[in-house]
Amino acid sequence: MRKPSKVIVSCAITGSIHTPTMTPHLPMTAEQIGSEAIAAAKAGAAILHLHARNEETGQPSQKPEDYARFLPRIKAECDAVINITTGGGLGMSLDDRLAAAKWARPEVASMNMGSLNFNISGAAGKITEFKYPWEKPYLEMTKDFILSNTFTQIERGLTELSEGGTRFEFECYDIGHLYNLAHFRDRGLVQGPLFIQGVFGILGGIAPEMEHLLHMRATAQRLFGDDHQMSVLAAGRHQMPFAVNNATIGGHVRVGLEDSIFIEKGKLATSNAEQVAKIIRILKELSIEVATPDEAREMLGLKGAANVAF
Repeated sequence: MRKPSKVIVSCAITGSIHTPTMTPHLPMTAEQIGSEAIAAAKAGAAILHLHARNEETGQPSQKPEDYARFLPRIKAECDAVINITTGGGLGMSLDDRLAAAKWARPEVASMNMGSLNFNISGAAGKITEFKYPWEKPYLEMTKDFILSNTFTQIERGLTELSEGGTRFEFECYDIGHLYNLAHFRDRGLVQGPLFIQGVFGILGGIAPEMEHLLHMRATAQRLFGDDHQMSVLAAGRHQMPFAVNNATIGGHVRVGLEDSIFIEKGKLATSNAEQVAKIIRILKELSIEVATPDEAREMLGLKGAANVAF
């Protein structure tokens, strides 16, 4: 990987892991998701990683009509790159997971690069009373849950979304996922520059140890050379340390309420923009420049905001 001249800051706005009971600041309605995304972009995020939610209950949703309630507004009020999840909500079918990105044809869609045990059940034991009845079983079922991303599923997602010019944020939860990506690259189903998102700290995936960050970066360099850009995210309290460390050694960063609901130890973040502002302040104090959305587009070879379907 050629060391980038500027760091791309991504922000994951709401996600599907945290529930409304965990924090009152989690955006759930289209109005909230839109406002949070726009504020994060104005704070300096070049890429907005987006999930949708059911307006009534806060449950994750991949229905195109739920995305249609906020995507046009975000596009109209900021110039950030829009990145739509294909991970969706835990337990969704592949058809459900792909539906929003197939409809929207965004510049970027996430693509999980392998199956894994995805265990967030421990969060349920820390809460005594839930706001909605779906939350506790949603968390608890992950003790016996596999996040399915088979080679057939990945190939289908890559093929169907590439037809609309969408490129990918390749989410790699372990070292083997990099080799899966190399497999698809070697088959010609994806082309560089590859945008790799190393995901650390999910129980069942690679642990949030700095040695693992260096190992993942070295493996990506060996497999892809200068034809990739490496970003990282880390869950919970590891979010900011991993972001800072990756940026100082030539990588990109992702923050946001999908990955951590805290801004510092014991203190909930009040917004996504608060996390974006914090990481950008730290980067600037280290004399690390932050990429604009158009600079991110150039680095990642994206089609441009004018060519999406919303």
